Amino acid sequence: MPVEQLVEQALSLPAEARALLADRLVESLDPVDEHEIQALWAEEATRRLDDVRSGRVDTIPAAQAIEQVRRSLEHED
Repeated sequence: MPVEQLVEQALSLPAEARALLADRLVESLDPVDEHEIQALWAEEATRRLDDVRSGRVDTIPAAQAIEQVRRSLEHED
């Protein structure tokens, strides 16, 4: 099947199916080591916790953070 025809068929899929297809295609180009990803996230979490504990960053209450996200999403339209 020609690539252009395949692309046309893929673009006609529902959004969720296109997202799954895109994810699988990207994974096939650059295989991801799940253990490496978990280790990187653990390092990031530790760094962020250290930032909070040392006072380098300030935290805000969850309700305030959610409200800020809601307001920012309202302004995207």
